[in-house]
Amino acid sequence: MPGPALHPQPAEAPTMLDKARHIVVEGPIGAGKTSLAQRLAEHLSAQTMFEQPQKNPFLAPFYQNPERWALPVQLSFLFQRLDQLATLEPGSEGKRIVSDFLLERDPLFARLTLSPDEFALYERVYAAMKPVSPPAPDLVIYLQAPTVALVERIHKRGIEAERRITESYLEKVARRYANFFFQYEAAPLFVVDAAVLNPVDNEADFRLLVERLGEMRGHREFFGYAG
Repeated sequence: MPGPALHPQPAEAPTMLDKARHIVVEGPIGAGKTSLAQRLAEHLSAQTMFEQPQKNPFLAPFYQNPERWALPVQLSFLFQRLDQLATLEPGSEGKRIVSDFLLERDPLFARLTLSPDEFALYERVYAAMKPVSPPAPDLVIYLQAPTVALVERIHKRGIEAERRITESYLEKVARRYANFFFQYEAAPLFVVDAAVLNPVDNEADFRLLVERLGEMRGHREFFGYAG
């Protein structure tokens, strides 16, 4: 006598994290974006595409004399990021990439550091060089942190060129990041309270972050509970 018919269980739908081929971790200076991006890339067996401040010859002079070096440091970063994004191949489904920068946030720093005339020049260069259809990420993780936390982490990592960054500058950067991501709609956004969570140094926080990313269903979610 035949047994009861077995109905195959429906396959579990892929999560946002499963589907994302290009993931960006963003946040102000000192939030830990590059370190988290590295951890996440290792966890996902993904390639990395990180900005390279050590290759910007104007960065150290900028921290000593911002007015003199703001424009060259900004243009150097812009061209660096454009060169890196040009290596992304559209439709390369087998490749996963984790990055620590968005091209769209580049004008954020330019508006903050450049004089009005310099910013007008920068805008013309940006408009002329920006790809017509820049590669959009599939998921953006934004590390949000107050200025006091950023200052503490910058001092802790002890990078010589960063010692001259002032608290007032960091506060302006953090505020502009908050405004930028408040309006950001180009990709699903996962906001992490980096003052409460430390997924870079705390293994439990990192595992919890990955778990919550795996459960993400909406276009914008906030993650601020580590308990």
